[in-house]
This record gives sequence, C-alpha cells and structure tokens, in this order.
Amino acid sequence: MGKPTGFIEYLRQLPKDRSALERINDWKEFHLHMSDEELRKQGARCMDCGIPFCHTGQLVSGMASGCPIHNLIPEWNDLVYRGLWKEALDRLHKTNNFPDFTGRVCPAPCEGSCVLGINKPPVTIKNIEYAIAERGWDEGWITPEPPKKRTGKKVAVVGSGPAGLCAAAQLNKAGHLVTVFERADRPGGLLMYGIPNMKLDKNEVVLRRIKQMEDEGIQFTCNTEVGKNLPAEQLLKDFDAVVLCTGATKPRDLPIEGRALKGIHFAMDFLKQQNKRVSHKEVKEEDIFATGKNVVVIGGGDTGSDCVGTSNRQGAKSVTQFELMPKPPGERTPFMPWPTYPMILKTSSSHDEGCDRHWAIATKEFIGDGKGNLKALKIVDLEWKFADDLRPSRFEEVPGSEREIPCELTLLAMGFIHPQHTGLLDELEVEYDERGNVKASEKAYQTNIPKIFTAGDMRRGQSLVVWAISEGRECARQVDEHLMGVSLLETKDDIPQHV
Repeated sequence: MGKPTGFIEYLRQLPKDRSALERINDWKEFHLHMSDEELRKQGARCMDCGIPFCHTGQLVSGMASGCPIHNLIPEWNDLVYRGLWKEALDRLHKTNNFPDFTGRVCPAPCEGSCVLGINKPPVTIKNIEYAIAERGWDEGWITPEPPKKRTGKKVAVVGSGPAGLCAAAQLNKAGHLVTVFERADRPGGLLMYGIPNMKLDKNEVVLRRIKQMEDEGIQFTCNTEVGKNLPAEQLLKDFDAVVLCTGATKPRDLPIEGRALKGIHFAMDFLKQQNKRVSHKEVKEEDIFATGKNVVVIGGGDTGSDCVGTSNRQGAKSVTQFELMPKPPGERTPFMPWPTYPMILKTSSSHDEGCDRHWAIATKEFIGDGKGNLKALKIVDLEWKFADDLRPSRFEEVPGSEREIPCELTLLAMGFIHPQHTGLLDELEVEYDERGNVKASEKAYQTNIPKIFTAGDMRRGQSLVVWAISEGRECARQVDEHLMGVSLLETKDDIPQHV
C-alpha cells in the first residue's frame, strides 16, 4: 500500500494531454508527463485493502477481472510513493516484459477491479506503470540481459506481436536459441502496424525493446511468411519447438449489397498504411486516404477509435462512427458488478478530437455513384430489447428510420473472427476449436502436434495486449518444460498474491 490515509487525502489525477487542435496536426504521442511529487501522491492512494483484486487476473462469470499477468500493483505503488523507482521497476518487470507497451495501450482492467473504485475513483494504476517504465529507460536501468548459459535448443516463434515477443523473451531468458519470423518488414506485429503512432510510438518505444531483445541474442527474420515463402515443414526440421503467435487476423466482414464498391476497407489495412507512412516505409498497396472525405467507421471498439483519430489527422471532411449495440451506460449496472471490468461508456482521445458517434445503427447497403465508387450508406435505427438483467438481448428495426448518409470512405472495424487458416496453419494441419482458433489448452498451450505450441489471439481469440503478454509468458514456460523436462521460468501461478 501507499500512504495509509492517501486515498482520503488525494484525488485521482491523470496527466494532461496536448490540446486536440494541436495534436491532430502530427503523429506524436500526446500525453504530457506528471511530476514525481504528483505521481507519489497517486501512488499514495493505493490503500491497505486486504485483498487487492487489481492483480488477481481472474474470470468472474466469464468476465475479466483484474490484471491477467498478476502485476504486483500494490507493491510498486508503494515503492513509487516512497520514491524507490528502480525497485518499483524491478517488481514491475517481474511479471511484465513490456510495461512501456501496456502503460500506453492497455484499457486497465486492473483499475476496474481496484477496491478503492467501489465508491471512489480508482487508483491511476496504468499511468503509474507507464511512469515507472519510462523512468527506467530515462535512467538507463533497462539494459540487455543475455542469458549466462545456452541450452543448445532451438525455438522458432512465428509472429512478432505482443504474444510472440513475450514468448521469445522468456524462452531466450531460459537459454534457448530463439528465432522470430515476421512476414512484415519490421517486427512488432500489432504493436508496429496496428496501433497508431500517436498512441504507441514505433521508433521511440517499440523498436527500443526490439533492439534490447536483439542485444540479448534473439534473432528476428522479417519479410518471411511461413507457409508462403518459407515452408512450414522446414521449421519442424530445423527447430526443436515452434511457437505460433500470428494473431487473430481474419477480420469480420459486412457482406451487404454494394460491398464491392471502391472506398470500403478493413480497418487494419487503413491503419497499417498510415503507420508505414509515419515510419517512412513504402506503401505497396493502393493508397487508402481519408483526406477530404466523409468517413464512416463501423465498429465502436479500440480499433474503430484508432480509425477516427487517424482519419482526423489525414484531414477527413467528416468522421462518423456507428455501433450496432445500444449506447453503454455511464456507470455499472447489475450485469457488470465490481470487480469485473465495467463495460460503460468511454470517450477516447480520438473521440475528443472530433467524431459524430451513433449507437444502435445498422448499415443495410453501400450505395455507389454509378462509376464503381462509394458515395453513401443506407442505414436504419435499431430498437434493442433488454433481458431482466439489463443486458441487450435482441433488436428490431425502427419503422420509418431508414435513410441515406453521404460517405466516400467506410472503414470496417468490427473485430476479428479467428486466425487465417490458409498457408501456415493448413500446411501444418493443426486442429482448430469450435471458433476456428488453433486448439490448445490454457494449461499446456500445445497443439495436436507435440512440438508445436501456440499463444495469444491465435489461441484465445481476439483480446487485449495484456492477455497476449500473459499467454506468451505462460506458453514459454510450457515450451521450456517440454524441451528440458523442468523450467525455472515463472508463471502467474508462481507470483505470490497478497492475502
């Protein structure tokens, strides 16, 4: 805990952001820093709550609760309050390989489970995590730590998103020779080409971790798509174990009339292009720009929000966001009790920059201009019916609400259904579960082929970066045991919990 009376004395405070009018003119990160004294006060708000649910990482009635990687949150909050920043970094790195990533892009399920949050604003856990990680880099405390001994075992990690990077880091720590294969021109996966630069800087944040991992002995092989320009069978011959971490990359489509018109794109195609431009990389595909267009983003999650921020920075004429579901409540309801993550209305920094948001809207048709280009959408309002527990259960179209709105660019941000089956997975003949994900248990992370393991969204389905980090760490432990018979790598079950 921090100061015994800190939660009474100090109010929750977050760092200020650069103004929306300023930040939409560049692709730089926009959070400003807080002083050490302000951060100490925020750490002081961490109370002696007895059982800190913030780092339990459990599923309660199928809903996430707390930190999936069991971050030792009360410990590093207390250390920050006492000004012991290096010790706080050590405790943070004990459970999280990449706090500089999660401190920026995690939606902080830990804060949704903060005991103080039952009747007061929760502790600013995410911002303190970010501050600890950045202090570590600024002070030079984060340095390469190659293993002292090598086992001689070779492990291939396919995919360099957060799960793949974490599995690689842990397996390298165990002394194995790790090669990471990435089909893009730079490693990072979702971190590099999915999340916009203003939320997660590529050169200043992502690549500095990649450089650290390279200096620790991990080899990255980019521009290599296993199953396409490298036979999957070659991995089985050359490596003692293979870890598949290519993510859930098959997007959910909207196959309605007019879908073939020009101007309708998946969100990730749009975001990847802009991330390449910011990094001065060549865009080989047909350019997707929002400049001067009426943009409609279909999908209300984080990816949809990223499309909003990117469209505004590209100079869109207007930006509208549609969500099929009804507008979320402003506070917890009976079906989202503490300590589960509250699915309440959230306004992102991208929304603050300008966006016309609508809920309970269905898109019925894409309308063309007669020349093959998108010019409008036909939409309709929905009336949702709610179950007894206030969960939305079914909907009906509102009679007379059908209408057209101008739109020259539609971005589909409706989530992902499962990993791509063609190429790598079909060639390896791994089994799939009922949702189309690679089948492997949460305990073993092992596929039907004994030397092939899997982790992250490829196994559990579309999820959060912090869940991918958890999966990568847990999977690495199982691979290490498979290769050596025993493992000294810690899993979340080895982390002592406060009771």
